[in-house]
Amino acid sequence: MIGYPKLDERDPQPLYMQLYVHIKTGIIRGEIAEHTRLPSIRKLAGFLGLSTTPVESAYHQLLSEGYIASRPKSGYYVEKLPEPYGKLSSLPVAEPPPFQEEEPDAARKRRFRYDFHLSRNDFTAFPYGTWKKLANEMLAPDNENLLFFGDPRGERRLREQVAAYLRQMRGVECSPGQVVVGADPFNLGVILSQILKRYGARLAIENPGYPLIPSIFGRAGYEILPVPLEDDGIDIGRLHATGARLVTVTPSHQFPRGMVMPVSKRLKLLQWARDTGGFILEDDYDGEFRYHGRPVPAMQALVPGAPVIYLGGFGQIMAPALCVSYMVLPDKLVPLFDALRREMMFEQSASRLHQHTLALFMERGYLEKHVRRMRKLYRKKHDRLTAAVGRIFGSRAAVIGRDAGFHIVLRVRSERPEAELLRLAEAAGVHVSSAAFYWPGTVPPEGGKDFMVGFSGIAEEDIEPGIRKLKEAWFGGAHLSS
Repeated sequence: MIGYPKLDERDPQPLYMQLYVHIKTGIIRGEIAEHTRLPSIRKLAGFLGLSTTPVESAYHQLLSEGYIASRPKSGYYVEKLPEPYGKLSSLPVAEPPPFQEEEPDAARKRRFRYDFHLSRNDFTAFPYGTWKKLANEMLAPDNENLLFFGDPRGERRLREQVAAYLRQMRGVECSPGQVVVGADPFNLGVILSQILKRYGARLAIENPGYPLIPSIFGRAGYEILPVPLEDDGIDIGRLHATGARLVTVTPSHQFPRGMVMPVSKRLKLLQWARDTGGFILEDDYDGEFRYHGRPVPAMQALVPGAPVIYLGGFGQIMAPALCVSYMVLPDKLVPLFDALRREMMFEQSASRLHQHTLALFMERGYLEKHVRRMRKLYRKKHDRLTAAVGRIFGSRAAVIGRDAGFHIVLRVRSERPEAELLRLAEAAGVHVSSAAFYWPGTVPPEGGKDFMVGFSGIAEEDIEPGIRKLKEAWFGGAHLSS
């Protein structure tokens, strides 16, 4: 027998679906044996106090999915399930993990009075009026073709502007044909993981480092080989020992430690790529934002025809919501991209409308002006943050990785567990992030704990009060620990 479930009219799930799920579950678990004859539609409706419509709908759904069969003038019978299904049904049923919704901005603001987000932009400085004007200019009936599929490499107009921008701002030498646009670094990373397979299934990475590219390549079947850092960047000797032909680095502002790779080490790294016949993935996520001295030119620009895949984007310069990133491929990899595109038949992932609006924004000189403005704004915030940490924390903390990017690393000298420090900070309305996620297996010296403190998204006038609140939460009054 199937048993008679208690159906709830207040349940958002329709009655017929509640009944369908009950019978289906019973069949899968073996509680309703194969060849069992189910009650007639009219009889089951009577038992449940329903009209015949929900019961008939439930039976039809089970019939269409093959759980039951209809025999003329006889009724509905449970079908025999394949053996693998029976074995699976005997396994313990685990509750699915709860889906983690992104915290709404309003709720986050209530929870954190001082939000030192790792990489949030200062959107008060976004050129809303200019962008709206250019977007309206592009979104016109005369441009209806922009609503169709575009070039899989990205719009030619934008790729021309990206090549010119990189030449001027980062020293990168490339043609528009080498530029590939994508919605975000993930999409581009997936493409790279496919076209680079012929160069071996090993990827060397900085340790510590940003996990996106290693995660993508690991999922694609690559062996991921962490290489420790020296004071000036990745350890070249250890890199040679891995046997890898591919490495991903952040030479202009190492993530998360913040050091700049000097030209001598960059040249050694390029020589490694020449010796192995491999490639360097240069992640230049924030190369434009250096606050004291000129931005360091990209590694790709050091030698002609460098075996470097340059990765960049407009998420930090403009806004992540634009979803426009790019990579610059060495000439020898461009045919591999084209072949993969023909094989996979994928289309461009970044909005054509955003691409053309951004191209127009660049053509008319607005981007260069915006970068200068943001660099000045972020420099003021950076300097205010580092000064506040030194003045308020004193010898209890040290700043690592200053003078560039959108965050510093705060190394705190405390005997308290890191989890407790994070809890105390949150209770005080201050958000900072643990750096342990990027420091696998590494213990900071002298019992220190490392925290990522972003400064780009927080209001300048909130920086010093936020750092003072953080110090009080960790060391002040009853929380004094040293």
